[in-house]
Amino acid sequence: MGVVDELVRARADFERGEWSAALDRWGAVAADALAPDLAPDDLESAAATAHLLGRIGEGVDLYRSAFEARTSAGDTAGAARCAFHLSMIGRTSGDHSAAAAWLARGERLVGALPDGSLESGYVAFARMFTHLGAGRFGDAAACAVEATDAGRRHGDPGLLATGLCAQGRMAIYGDRVPDGLSFLDESMLEASNRAVEPVMLGHVYCTAIEGCQEVSDLRRVVEWTQLLHRWCVDQPELVTFTGQCALHRAQVMRARGAWETALDELDAAVERYRKTGASDAVGQAECERGDLLRMRGDLDAADAAYQRSAEHGYDPQPGSALLWLARGRREAAVAAVRRLLAEPGPAVRRSRVLPAAVDVLLAAHDVDGAREGARELDALAVSFGSEVLGAAAATAWGRVQLAASDPAGAMPYLRKAHQAYVRLELPYEGALAQAAAGQAVLALGDRESGLRALASARAVLVSVGAVPDVESLDRLVTPGGRPAGLTEREVEVLGLVAQGRSNAQIAASLVLSDRTIARHLSNIFAKLGVGSRTAAAAFAFEHDLVRRRERSAE
Repeated sequence: MGVVDELVRARADFERGEWSAALDRWGAVAADALAPDLAPDDLESAAATAHLLGRIGEGVDLYRSAFEARTSAGDTAGAARCAFHLSMIGRTSGDHSAAAAWLARGERLVGALPDGSLESGYVAFARMFTHLGAGRFGDAAACAVEATDAGRRHGDPGLLATGLCAQGRMAIYGDRVPDGLSFLDESMLEASNRAVEPVMLGHVYCTAIEGCQEVSDLRRVVEWTQLLHRWCVDQPELVTFTGQCALHRAQVMRARGAWETALDELDAAVERYRKTGASDAVGQAECERGDLLRMRGDLDAADAAYQRSAEHGYDPQPGSALLWLARGRREAAVAAVRRLLAEPGPAVRRSRVLPAAVDVLLAAHDVDGAREGARELDALAVSFGSEVLGAAAATAWGRVQLAASDPAGAMPYLRKAHQAYVRLELPYEGALAQAAAGQAVLALGDRESGLRALASARAVLVSVGAVPDVESLDRLVTPGGRPAGLTEREVEVLGLVAQGRSNAQIAASLVLSDRTIARHLSNIFAKLGVGSRTAAAAFAFEHDLVRRRERSAE
C-alpha cells in the first residue's frame, strides 16, 4: 500500500474516531525511511489523536514536530495554533512552566499576524488562565470576549463555543450568575455542532458542567453530564476528558443518594486523571471522596482523602472543618469557617462555604453568626436563581430558628426545604431537612407526628449510608428511650422478633391479631430502613432492646 493511500486511511480513521488505528498508520508512515516527512496537518491531527488517547508525552512530541514544521514553512498562524495546544496541554497536565513558555511563544507569533486574527483568539483563551491564576478576573473576562469574537468573526465553531463557555464562567466569577448560565447555554448550543473538533468539544462539556456545579444548578449538571457521558461512550478509545466525566457522574450519583456507586466512579476518575498526568484534577476528586467518606462515617479514610486533596493543590475546605467537628474538634472547625468567611472572593465561592459554616457555628452555639450566614446564603440563592441553594438557605434558617428556641418559626423554612429537596430528587438533604422538622414538631409537643418524621428521615439516611446522621437521630429518643421513633408497642414486637418468634407467636404473646403484628412489622422495617427480620433483629441487639424488654417484663 502506498504512502498516499496510508495517509488517506489514517485521516479517515481519525474522522471516524478510530484513533488508535489512525495513530498507528501515521506512525508507520513516519517510520518509513522512503516516505516523505508527515505534512504539518497530519502531524497536528496525530498530535490531537495522541492527546485524546491519553498518550500525553507522545502528543506533546507530535505538536512540537508540527510547530517546527510550520515554523520552517513560514506558517506563522499554524505555528501559533500549535503553541496554543502545547500551552493548554501543559496547563491541564500540571506542567505550568511549559504552559507559560508556549503561551509566550504564541504571543510573539500572533504579534506578527494581522490584528484580529483567528490565532489571536486562541492565544487570548490560553492567556485567560494566567489572569485567572493571578486573580485578575477583569482581564480574564476580556480574554474570554476576545476569544469569542475571534471565533465568531472567523467562523470557527470550536473557538466560538469555548469562548462563550469561558465568558459564562467569568460572568459567574463576576457575581453575574444568570448571565453566566445564559452564556453556558449558548456555548452548549454551539457545541452540539458536530463540526467542533473533539479536543475543543471536550473542554466545552467539562468546563460548562463545572460552572453549573459551582452554582448548584443541578438540572444543567445532570443534563450535560448525560451528554458528556454519551459522547465518551460514542468514542470508546477516548481517555482524555473521561476523568472529568467520571467526576461529574460521581457528583450526580452523590446527589441522587447512590453513594457507594459514586465512590467507585471517583476511583475511576482518579485513575484516569493520573493516566493523563492531570495531577491538579486529582485533588478535586479526592476532596469529593473525602466528603462522601465523612458523610458515611469513615472519618480516618476521609481525613486521608482530604490530605491527598491538599497535596494536589486543592483546598478541601469546608469538608475538613466538618470532619473536625465530627471528631469533636469544635474550636478548629470554628476557626476554619471563620477564616473562610473572612477571605475575599466571588459569591460562588461563598455559596459553597456558607451551608457548612452555619452548621459549624450552630454547633459552637454562635446563633448570631449562623443567622448572618443564613441571611447571606438566602440572598445568594435569590441572586443566583438557584432552587438548590434556596433549599439550603431554608434549611439553614430553620436550624437557626430551632437553635433560637423558636420551633414554630422554624417549621415553614424546614417544610419548604424538605419539599424542594424531594422535588429536586436530593434524598440526603431532604432527609436532613425532614429530621430537623421532626425535632421542631417534637418541641411543639406533637410527639407522634415528630416521631413519624424522624422515622421517615432515618429510613432515607439508612438507605444512602449516612451512618453518623442515623446515629444522631437514634440519640433523639423519647423519654422512654426508644430509638428510631419506635413506639412502645413496636419495641415490644421488635424484641420478640429478635428472640426468633414468628408472627403467630408474637400475636399470641401480646394478645393481638396476626394482621396487627404484620402492620407493626411493616412500620418497624420502614422506620429502621431495613428489609428483613434478620436486619431488624440485629438493630434490636445493637440498641439493647431485647434485654430492655426482658427487664420491663420483670
